[in-house]
Parts: sequence; structure tokens; C-alpha cells
Amino acid sequence: MQDFLAPIRPMVPLITVPRRSEDNIPSCSFTPPPTVLIQFILIFSLIWFLQLNWRHLIPSDEGRYAEMAREMLVTGDWITPRYNGYKYFEKPPLQTWFNAVTFALFGVGDWQARFYTALCGFAGILLVGYTGLRVLNQSAGLMAALVLASSPYWNLISHLNVLDTGLAFWMELTLCSLLLAQRVDLPEHLRRRWMWLCWASMALAVLSKGLIGLILPGASLVIYTVVARDWAVWKRLHSVSGALIFLGIVLPWFVLVQLKNPEFFYYFFIIQQFERYLTPAQNRPGPFYYFVGVMLVGFLPWASVAAQSIRQGWRIPHQQNGFAPVILLLVWSIFIFLFFSASHSKLTSYTLPVAPALALVIGLYLPRVTREQWQRHLLGYMLFLTIASIVAYLALVNRGDVQTPNALYLEFVIWVEIAIGVSFALTLIALWLLRLRTDPAMSIVVFGIGWFLLGAIGGNGHEVFGRQSSGALLAPAIQAELAKLPPDTPFYSVNMLDHTLPFYVRHVTIMVQNADELQFGAMLEKTKWIPTINQWRAQWRGPGAALALLPSILYGQLASAGMPMKVIACDARRVIVTKP
Repeated sequence: MQDFLAPIRPMVPLITVPRRSEDNIPSCSFTPPPTVLIQFILIFSLIWFLQLNWRHLIPSDEGRYAEMAREMLVTGDWITPRYNGYKYFEKPPLQTWFNAVTFALFGVGDWQARFYTALCGFAGILLVGYTGLRVLNQSAGLMAALVLASSPYWNLISHLNVLDTGLAFWMELTLCSLLLAQRVDLPEHLRRRWMWLCWASMALAVLSKGLIGLILPGASLVIYTVVARDWAVWKRLHSVSGALIFLGIVLPWFVLVQLKNPEFFYYFFIIQQFERYLTPAQNRPGPFYYFVGVMLVGFLPWASVAAQSIRQGWRIPHQQNGFAPVILLLVWSIFIFLFFSASHSKLTSYTLPVAPALALVIGLYLPRVTREQWQRHLLGYMLFLTIASIVAYLALVNRGDVQTPNALYLEFVIWVEIAIGVSFALTLIALWLLRLRTDPAMSIVVFGIGWFLLGAIGGNGHEVFGRQSSGALLAPAIQAELAKLPPDTPFYSVNMLDHTLPFYVRHVTIMVQNADELQFGAMLEKTKWIPTINQWRAQWRGPGAALALLPSILYGQLASAGMPMKVIACDARRVIVTKP
């Protein structure tokens, strides 16, 4: 544990950027006193975590994974994941376990559902800073942490209850512990511990989202070996003991869930792990260049220096032991980006594991930026923010439809304009600081803070829409009605799957006609669903109390046909009815 607890100090040899004879670029140095750094981290942590309860959970992922954890806690079954009462084997249970424990400790709620992902995001920022400091140099480490924290990609997704933040963190820990283990002159017992942590975190990545937690790091290391011609790295991986640690963490749940559910293996590994990426079966298409826009927008404040950072990274010499950490960072970023670009299934958050590696590469470059270059950067972004403010207003002010009225867009545009205004003001302050000081480091920090606040304010402004889509506004009336009825009263979900309402109502629903992504579980437990609306109508007319969730259009059709229903809650998207 000596290396984990040692004071923050440079480890030799640190990465220095090679200079060509024509280079005459002074490096800026960002080395705040430890007390100032600790105070900054404490303030940042308060802002980071206090946001968690501002917004309601939004469909689909946030409601889904919160409800799975709630059901795990209520049923006490920590082996077989369930969603809305049905077996759900799309993903491993690591995040569900963490969320269920959080619910047990702090109660069931919005911030509790997001706590694990926010903790992963926050830890990822600290880890990038620590790794940069130990493997590269002090300025690079602090700049890398700033880059990751201020990038909208990492900031926004870390504040959502989705699986990709946890996956990205455990993959980041896999990468960073490998980098830390390969330092020159590191004592062998410390190298072994770092590699054991690498294998353990890779196992937790597998338990987060499946085989990509192993495939992506493994393939990145193989490609790195070929590109960097570094064959010796394989002798320092502690493969035998590491593999035992990996299997000891991964295997127990997979064995137990298969023993309890013989249908698990084929559905999880064949359908979810291979068909998802090799075929368009998941209906999440996108062109090959889909993630180009994601990365440009996600790293927007640093996009203009990304190309220079990557170009510089290729010129960094190998360490004395032949290991090339920056080459590995670049290979990691490029391979994961291309892997998901080639996949038939695409979602915005898939390439999040690229973010920490890219932050380290950009963090290594930023200290070399000259005052003139940085001044052009700030002026360019002031122009960009001005244009963005105008475009956002024009794009939002006249939008709206029956389900999402114009009044919501008018409220949201205020949040957007405030977010852009705060970022513009801090960019202006960064420009003023640049004119006062020769070293642009402080100006870079202020600029980064501006973009972090832009993401935080703009993201929290989405609550304008989130409180409508979450179902939280309907939940009190539904819970009041359920309280009057027997505990086994059926609650039907007719021709729709609402991902957030079961969590807020604290009650599962019985699927009718369209089981949506619960089709697999519904086929396994056929008594838990009703295949057609006509069958449901027959049951509805029978004896006993019942509730039903209906799409607004379907409710209108059934009401016109004389179906006996009493509305107890409704919004623009859905209607909740009970028997008269």
C-alpha cells in the first residue's frame, strides 16, 4: 500500500514532450499549493453531488435501472435481475447491486439512484489526475482532470443513472492501473499490486456490462503491442495470478444465475453480447460517423486542441523499459471509437470509455499552449458561445406540440441562455487573466470551470421536460388509489412500457399485448402477461379491482367503445384508469 498512500510526488522517469530545434514554446506550469487544491476539490465535490436530486429520473435507462434495484431490494433476490417483475438478463448486475445497497442505506429516491454513477464519474476525474501526475507529469495530471471534468460528455452522463458511466470508470481503472504498473524502476511488489488491481477492475467492468469489459482492454493491449513493438510488456502483466483474480470476481454470479435460470446463457451471451453488435436486431442504427459528432460535442471546449494533442502524442518517446504510455492511450481511444462506430447498435454513451484516455492526451499538451494560441482559443469560443446563444433561442422558442407544449421550451431556453451566459462570462474572465499573467495556466482553469458550469446548468435545466416524462407527477394519485385496494390488485400496462412510472409508484405492472423489451421475460413467465387487448378487456370486465396505464390515444378509442373506466391521473402521454 506504500504507493497508494505516498505523498503526491513525481515518479521518474516522467513524460516530457520532445522539442524540435525550431520549437521555442515555453511550457506553462500549474502547481497550486496542496491546501488550495484540497479546497478546490471539496468545493467541486459539493457542486458535483448536490445536483443529483435536482432532476427526476427520465426514461428509459434511468427509470429502468432504478426500478431493477428497487425490485432487487424488495424481493431479496440478488442473483436473478428483474425489471417490472419479469426476468431481465440484458446486462450483468453490478450497478443494480450498488443501487440496491444505496437504497437500503439511504432510502429509495432520485439522488440515491444516481449516486453510484456520480461517484464513478467523480472518482474517474480524480483517477485521471492521479495517473497523469504519476505517469506523465504534475501539470499534465491536473490539466487532464480539468479536461475530463469540464467536458460535457463526462459531466452529463455521470449525472445520469446509466450503465456506461460505471463501465467507463472500471475500464479507466483497468487502463490507469496498467499505466501505473509499467513505470520504470517501480518495485516489483508494487507492480504486482497495480496489475492485480488492473485484473480486478477489468472483472468489475465485465460485471458492469458484459464481455466488452474484457474484449476492449484486451484488444487495445494487443494492438498497442504491434504498433509500439513492445513485446516485453506481456512479461510484466502477472497473467496467472491476475487471471485467477479476474475469474474469482466474475465467475460466481455467472455460475449462480445460470444454475437458477437455464435460459440465461443463450440470451445473455448470444443475443445480448454478440447479436447486439453484429446485427441490427436492437434497432439502434446509426451511420459509421455517428460518434464523430458525439466526440466533437462531448469534448467541445477542447476540440480545437485535440488534433495537436494527438499529433504530439505520437512523438512521445518510449520509457526506458520500452513501454509507451501515450501510444497506449491513443490506441485505446482510436480502437474503442472504431469498435463502436462499426457496431450495428449505437447509443450516445457507448464511447464514454474513450474520454479518460483522451483527457490524459489533451492534458499532456495543454501546458505547452502559448499565450497567443490560448488567446485565439478564447476569442474563438467567445464567438462560438455568442452564435450558440442565438441559435439555441431561435431553435427552441417556437417549438412545441401536444405532448410537449411550447411553454416547456420557453422555460428550458432560459436555462440554456443562463448556462451559455455563465460560460461566456468566465471565458471573458479567462481572457482578462491571460492579459495579466504570462503563464496561461490560470486562464485555462477558469475557462474549464466555465464549461463545467455550462454542462451542469444546461443539464439540470432539462428538468423542465424530465418532471413531465418521469411520471412522478402522476404517482401520488396512483399510490392513493392503490392504498384503498387489496395488495394484490393488478395494475395493467396496456400496449406500452413506461420505464419510470413503476419506480415512482413503487408497483410493478402487468404487460398487455406489447411487452416491448420485456418480451423475453414475458415468454418465460406467461402467466405474468396478457397477449392481446381483447383478453385484457375480458379480464377488466370481470370481478375485482384493477388499475391500468394506457397511452392517451388508446384511452380515447376504448372510451369511445364504451369500456368502463374511471380516470384517476393523466398527462399528455398517458392515462391511468381504475374500474368505476
